[in-house]
Amino acid sequence: MAIFLHIETATQVCSVALSESGKIISARESREKNIHSSIITVFIEEMMREAGIPFSSLDAVVVSKGPGSYTGLRIGVSTAKGICYGLGKPLIAIGTLESMAAGMISEMESRTPSGTPSLPLLLCPMIDARRMEVYNGLFDYNLRLQRDIRAEIITDHSFSDLFEDHTIWFAGDGAEKCRPFLASHPNARFMEDFFPSAAHMLQRAEAKFEKSEFENVAYFEPFYLKDFIPGIPRVKGLSF
Repeated sequence: MAIFLHIETATQVCSVALSESGKIISARESREKNIHSSIITVFIEEMMREAGIPFSSLDAVVVSKGPGSYTGLRIGVSTAKGICYGLGKPLIAIGTLESMAAGMISEMESRTPSGTPSLPLLLCPMIDARRMEVYNGLFDYNLRLQRDIRAEIITDHSFSDLFEDHTIWFAGDGAEKCRPFLASHPNARFMEDFFPSAAHMLQRAEAKFEKSEFENVAYFEPFYLKDFIPGIPRVKGLSF
């Protein structure tokens, strides 16, 4: 009967969800850019009130840990840690790309109820990392990571060794960015209109909760993957 609060802010999507006994019972989501900090606590309070569940009844807070937007991750993790500190609740962290892969599987199974496909298949969620790069990970249909998560520049030759034996499904804003380089390959597939969601973390959160795989709330930091490089401040009328 575990009750989880899920927080996903690693991308342009700001998403929160509430689950009870393995099912999502309420959610809030916005795809508007750069408003995470102004809406996340409002979303959470509205959702908890709508569900009629007090914060004290939460069994854990689940947060998307990255990679992704530096600012988005800071907002989500800070919010999650604040709730955990205030309530004395455990913190569960889920990799953003792993969560996206779980969402891709759910989408595929809702369209094809027969379940696991017979052909070799890999899932490649992608997040726009800017500067021509994307964060990406390769997962099989059982969510087993097939190579290290990385930030890389995608070219016409990317994944060429894997395309020979697999159909690879791509999803996320990074996939759209890379479509011109990958779409010509016959074994490349693209999942349209796919967005990260707090609800996608449910499966892994349940498994981690059962094993008591919790983060140290005091020391936990997001998985940035790349160092944060701030932009150069601009003052109107001045140039550098």
